[in-house]
Amino acid sequence: MTAPHGAWPSPLSAAEVARTGLHLGAVALDRGGRRVWWAQGDPADGGRVAVLRRDEDGTVTELAPSLDARTRVHEYGGGSWLPVGDGAVLADAGDQRWYAVDAPGAAPRPLTPDVAARPRLADPDRLDEDAVVLVAEDLSGPEPARALVRVALDGSGVTELFRGPRFLAAPRTSPDGRRLTWISWEHPDMPWQRTLLWTADVGADHRLSGVRVVAGGESRESLVHPGWTADGTLLVVSDRSGWWNLHRVEETAAGEVAGGGAELVALLPEAAEQGFPPWVFGTTSWAALDDGRVALLHGSATYALDVLDPRTGALTALDLPFTAYAAVLAGAGSQIAAVSASATMPPTVVVVDAQTSAVQVVQPSGEVPDAAVLPVPHAVTVPSAGGRVVHAHRYPPTNALVDPDGGQDEPAPHVLFVHGGPTSQSQAAFSPEVAYFTSRGIGVVDVQYGGSTGYGRAYREALDGAWGIVDVEDCVAVARWLVEAGLAPADRIGIRGGSAGGFTVLACLTGTDAFSAGTSYYGVADLRALAEDTHDFESRYLDSLVGPLPAAADVYAARAPLNHVDGLSCPVLLLQGADDLVVPRAQAEQFAEALQRKGLPHALVVFPGEQHGFRKAENVATSLEAELSFYGQVWGFDPPGVPRLELVRPDAEEG
Repeated sequence: MTAPHGAWPSPLSAAEVARTGLHLGAVALDRGGRRVWWAQGDPADGGRVAVLRRDEDGTVTELAPSLDARTRVHEYGGGSWLPVGDGAVLADAGDQRWYAVDAPGAAPRPLTPDVAARPRLADPDRLDEDAVVLVAEDLSGPEPARALVRVALDGSGVTELFRGPRFLAAPRTSPDGRRLTWISWEHPDMPWQRTLLWTADVGADHRLSGVRVVAGGESRESLVHPGWTADGTLLVVSDRSGWWNLHRVEETAAGEVAGGGAELVALLPEAAEQGFPPWVFGTTSWAALDDGRVALLHGSATYALDVLDPRTGALTALDLPFTAYAAVLAGAGSQIAAVSASATMPPTVVVVDAQTSAVQVVQPSGEVPDAAVLPVPHAVTVPSAGGRVVHAHRYPPTNALVDPDGGQDEPAPHVLFVHGGPTSQSQAAFSPEVAYFTSRGIGVVDVQYGGSTGYGRAYREALDGAWGIVDVEDCVAVARWLVEAGLAPADRIGIRGGSAGGFTVLACLTGTDAFSAGTSYYGVADLRALAEDTHDFESRYLDSLVGPLPAAADVYAARAPLNHVDGLSCPVLLLQGADDLVVPRAQAEQFAEALQRKGLPHALVVFPGEQHGFRKAENVATSLEAELSFYGQVWGFDPPGVPRLELVRPDAEEG
């Protein structure tokens, strides 16, 4: 091998990575599991989300080519469509109205008013034969307000069913249509910290009665993914054991149980996660099957899809080749629809037979590259500060087309990937972005720093009051481990992340000397500005991660990377959406100005029309090429076929 690490010729171009990276969303099945629906965002189509259906004969049709199925409730959206008959109801990103499409190709019929003050709606479920129930978000008043509403399928109107709590999610109707369940939470909590579980009776007049809290109450418990089995048993995922596990809800007379009117019975107690943080609407870890059993996603470093009987607790393991799953699932008959992945398979819509484990591939998110350039992730645990351990997945440099003998454990430049959230997780699976770097000779380590999900509530809460400390210590620990293990030179370790991950990147760069380059995708640079200028869903999130304002004002200032640019000693690349409302572009601009004053090489690339996360294929490709060129200039290699990023080099000649 003659090319240096970072300059290996790779068949994976940035344009190919962007073009083939469909964003697969929610899935659904009709009765009996004969037809499957799914949503996909296509970067080549500006990120537009299409809802598609595959029939029994294999025919695939798009339901509403004129609509972009996205809602902006909580800004992150999700829960933007639901199959109804031969068609669906869905939101449109442009006007945030909901429409009915009676069959593929039929003209969309508006279901909600075309008025400026209309509430935004999300998270639908069928309420009765004539209507769906959704969460409504009204931002027209002095304070945001949410409610559960009934939307008639004939377009005759919207009726409010329930309001009160600050946040509502996951309204789910029992199979007989007589009961409704949902969750709520209040500021300053997030739904992975404390929620309440509600139930109500649905009357013939479509009104709710007997509305009450059945779990959550006085305890600090995260209850997520409520729903019903085929025989009408109410289930919910609770973390009262320290892990999100699925529970059966046994209701009692109101007030008999502290904190609510129900006992919760764990169905499969285990030190593994059976739930996911509901950043967006429509997430779930389980789905009902017709025989009373449920399909269940569970795991930690890797995940499995199995079948659980809520009546007996018996678990039937499915023989499947997947190691990672999205937080979406659907069941009907004995069929299970999921979005699954493995080290050699990109996220793919699949239908699994619960009886035989047979898998039908419905829609891959992209083409699979030559296996010779696909890295196999290795789960690692690394000692960190304070006696903690940090979990991570390492993807070694891999390109058998260039280096048939391997060389995966030779010292090579590495980039730490820091996921956003920070209450989130990166599962071990094929990633075209990861392969883009590893196929060029750059190793990747996906760091599941303290605060990540997937490893229990205690691990998730390790970041409470310590954002900018624990995550930084854990990333530094992984960087030091790479050097000590002889896997990376100390002067060729970079770090990259987006949103909250971008904050950790900037905090690592301003507070430590463990990295020689860093890339921030729409990262948080000013914590106080974020707290004062973000949307309602996250507006009190920092109370737990940093501290409540104004009492913790000094802590916000001390943790903000923007206030510590003097600690920087390496180049930085900033990538930002011009229309980002979650982390406004002003934060990236202010950080670039500080880099200019500091005299460090840097670049700020702003993408018009992009919000919080890049959707357009051309922008995804440009950002990847800019990042690779950036590392090449910092670490002294010239990646072939990649346009050179122009770095700002204050007080120095351009080079």
